[in-house]
Amino acid sequence: MKNKIFKTTIFFTALALFVLGCKEEGKEKIVYSPEEMASASTGLNEWLQEQWDAEIALSPMFQTYLGDKTDYDKWDDLSKESEDEELTRTKARLAYLQDSVNQDALDEATKLSYKLAIQQMEDDIADYQYRLYNYPVNQMFGMHTQVPSFLINMHQITDKSDAEAYIARLNGVDAMFDQVITNLKEREEAGIMPPKFVFPRAIESSSNILKGKPFENSGEKSTLLADFSSKLEKLDISKEEKETLIGDAEKAMVASIKPAYAKLTAFLEGQSERATTDNGAWKFPNGESYYNNALARTTTTDMTSEDIHALGLAEVERIHSEMNAIKEKVGFEGTLQEIFKFMKEDKQFYYPDTKEGREEYIKTATMLIDSMKGRLDELFLRKPKADMIVKAVEPFREKSAGRAFYQAPALDGSRPGTYYANMYDIMAMPKYQMESLAYHEGIPGHHMERAMSQELTNIPMFRKMGGYTAYTEGWGLYTEYLPKEIGMYSDPYSDFGRLAAELWRACRLVVDTGIHTKKWTREEGIKYYVDNTPNAESDAVKMVERHIVMPAQATAYKVGMNKILEVREDAKTKLGDKFDIREFHGVVLNNGAVPLNVLEDMVDEWVALKQADRDEISDK
Repeated sequence: MKNKIFKTTIFFTALALFVLGCKEEGKEKIVYSPEEMASASTGLNEWLQEQWDAEIALSPMFQTYLGDKTDYDKWDDLSKESEDEELTRTKARLAYLQDSVNQDALDEATKLSYKLAIQQMEDDIADYQYRLYNYPVNQMFGMHTQVPSFLINMHQITDKSDAEAYIARLNGVDAMFDQVITNLKEREEAGIMPPKFVFPRAIESSSNILKGKPFENSGEKSTLLADFSSKLEKLDISKEEKETLIGDAEKAMVASIKPAYAKLTAFLEGQSERATTDNGAWKFPNGESYYNNALARTTTTDMTSEDIHALGLAEVERIHSEMNAIKEKVGFEGTLQEIFKFMKEDKQFYYPDTKEGREEYIKTATMLIDSMKGRLDELFLRKPKADMIVKAVEPFREKSAGRAFYQAPALDGSRPGTYYANMYDIMAMPKYQMESLAYHEGIPGHHMERAMSQELTNIPMFRKMGGYTAYTEGWGLYTEYLPKEIGMYSDPYSDFGRLAAELWRACRLVVDTGIHTKKWTREEGIKYYVDNTPNAESDAVKMVERHIVMPAQATAYKVGMNKILEVREDAKTKLGDKFDIREFHGVVLNNGAVPLNVLEDMVDEWVALKQADRDEISDK
């Protein structure tokens, strides 16, 4: 489902206590009783939930993500008409909130929900002008890889009807891919098309889906048939029923999956001949305006491209200095570039390029996360109820997928949180970066932040399931550093790896802005990473290509981390020995994802309350 919070038409029920009472200028401020505020807040939260429920009713895929099987046999509508209807709904909802809701009658938690809803709707409406400014099919994501990934990881089969729904979804792929192709054509007509390097990767990923039975006369099952068969095998139904279902699935794959991917591949091959090697957003119509808007949405700040570029350069210099200190500590004689080369090439830092080596990586990453679980009480007053696991990225998408990512648990507990580690290039997954990567993607990183947000009871669903990249990824990067403060990273090379991970995010600020406003080439971006980090060149290639297809997204990490550290240090200075890191983390996490300016306000309010309590105690 698109990352929107409100999409569907609904006529709104009047909610008397907060619909009435809007004050005119000059009138005395109305004081509401606790009962009135509770009633008004409940009314608004119920309305927000109604909008959420209506929204989910339009997205079968998001229903599945949430563990809801209502439309288990359907796909989302990807048409322009659907987007236009979404805009109409959003405008109607915004008008309702602005004209009919008395926010003064709301409690503080609901008032924040109101403000965030208003802001997100205004942003969605303003951003409609840029709705075509993306690449629906690229080397990192798109329906060509989302379909198999979704069916494999999201579509569970616990009874015969689930299997039949899986088959129905297979049969629906051809029509959905027609919508994808229409969307690609519309973007090309608007002057928005991926650069040349994207096409071979997307075409290869698409071709991989059609390998094996029933697409080829092969002894090996295709990715989708293997998934369907293995899930079906666990059902308690007759052999004859299983054979019939497998036969129906094979027919659906031949009749729908094969032509869908064939048409998409043919279109991409034709489009690749018309593509250029221009990479930055500057090439788009009104590209500068679009990119500035993307930076504002991504970072939730008013930092300009120049501000972000300069911050990146300064952070790279600082981190290099700290790395030099570790270089001297381990007695390495040579330059920073030479230790980078040493750590890129020396076999002691890598697992064997074998099945066993990859399995050992996953096993060790799991152990790191389990060890960190035992230290959480030192840092948090509340922990997530949902468990998490570590998995390797599936072979069909590992070549083009990022090196690591996290998938949140299902709301109903049917699926744990998952840290995916990409084992395609074992040389891109050094041992000395294992700790920082596991902490970021797992615990205390994204699993703490996202699972705990989903488990909150005092915020509406659009906040539980929504997000602000600068907050979520800023938290992830902050939690790479946080374990160091309790004695983790005891191996200096591992601490060097932590700095290398932070350095990587600092370089992102430089390269993203370099590509999209300074017209850096793909090769210039790759060279900057190779010259300034110890990461594998394959890492640099993937990262630069990610910058190109996701403008501004990668700037969120360092900007977000810096803001969390900034407000933390300010709180420590003001509170002194009254500062409790566990309480601070509660302030950061207990309202779900918020813009950075809102986070700063929340920390300031917490500090003020702590100071007031201290002053009250001292007066007694």
